[in-house]
Amino acid sequence: PSIAHAWGKEMVDYEVRCRLIEAFIADLSLPQAQLATVEKELLQPGQSVTTYAVLSFLQAQWPEAELTFVIGPDNLFQFGQFYRAQDILQRWSVMACPEKIKVRSTDIRYAVQEKKDISQLTTPRVAALITQLNCYRIAS
Repeated sequence: PSIAHAWGKEMVDYEVRCRLIEAFIADLSLPQAQLATVEKELLQPGQSVTTYAVLSFLQAQWPEAELTFVIGPDNLFQFGQFYRAQDILQRWSVMACPEKIKVRSTDIRYAVQEKKDISQLTTPRVAALITQLNCYRIAS
């Protein structure tokens, strides 16, 4: 998960998002998928961690690997604003993937704040964890 949003967007605590990703992986039953905490390793106080930094770190870890940066359509339209976007394009493959189901964390946040059911917006363990941890609730 991203540890510090490049454009200053407020996010749920990093450790909570790590737990949500682990729940998502468990729901998908994909043993080959695992949580990566690369951004936590790269974080410098007061700075965001860029895609370029993550890809550079991963390439250094696996110098022979051919890395592909997979991006969703929402970020594809903003890719030109990414730090060192041209360098990313020159060094690595970039693949934009279409969404089968368009769901955003904004949709989940809104549903939680409106006290609506989120079971159709995410996987069962993630929905339960969001409820258990009171993620996205507005203090009243």
